Amino acid sequence: MLETLAPAKINLYLHVTGQREDGYHFLDSLVAFTNVGDFLRLEPAASFSFEMKGPMAALLAHEDSENNLAVRAARILAKTLGKPLNLRLTLTKNLPVASGIGGGSTDAAAALRLLAAHWRMPPDAPLLHEIAASLGQDVPCCLAAQSCYFQGIGDIITPAQALPLTHAVLVNPNRAVPTPAVFKARQGGFTLANPLASPPSTPAALASALAERTNALTEAACSLCPAINDVLAALQAQPSCLLARMSGSGATCFGLFEDRGAAKQAAAALHQEHPDWWVTAAFLPASIERLALTS
Repeated sequence: MLETLAPAKINLYLHVTGQREDGYHFLDSLVAFTNVGDFLRLEPAASFSFEMKGPMAALLAHEDSENNLAVRAARILAKTLGKPLNLRLTLTKNLPVASGIGGGSTDAAAALRLLAAHWRMPPDAPLLHEIAASLGQDVPCCLAAQSCYFQGIGDIITPAQALPLTHAVLVNPNRAVPTPAVFKARQGGFTLANPLASPPSTPAALASALAERTNALTEAACSLCPAINDVLAALQAQPSCLLARMSGSGATCFGLFEDRGAAKQAAAALHQEHPDWWVTAAFLPASIERLALTS
């Protein structure tokens, strides 16, 4: 058996720097991964099967499993390698759906990692990146799940400076916000790319650097889902919150905190005040170096 965390992806800042004639947008984003996410398990079996469970599974119960990105990733890799897909995949869905933290993309990347380990492929095999890119813009950066700059239309990924261990609270109002709709609703001009000039050494320094940047999709996402404004206000109101911001195209927002205790206290308070919201404490950056486990 093999299993791996499919970690939540956080856009610490996100600038829209331009647009191609075909409608695709150019982006500049600093991405980090957390210690919370979905879980994917692979077990040998007589034939292929896929099961989804977990607190968010019901939201996807009506969808054809063949459209699930993890299943698509598995089938494409098996077909390309000419290998039988004799295994069972079990996805524990913990992350909200269409929430701006890469749920489907990180699940697909996790499937590719598990199958690569199962078939003894190098984790950095070019084929894995090719398949990842064919599945979506976010999937390639989720494959390595390391802090990086996500630029171009997602085709330019470069390692980021070392980020300090930073505790955070992730909050989603349990509203799905489709990414295409957010880009369609976006108005105004473009924002210059603005990578960090130097590595921040503390959570406060990271928050200060991020405060000079923005998420250019926030206004558009809030126009579609006003509850995002409520989430941001609730995070900002928490003692010791260094920065509150929306991730990706929403609706998940994050607050950065000085230490674990402050983040845990804020998460508990938010959960009590808004029991209908998805709230979790986390930390970033997290590493997947030991996430593929055998047992």
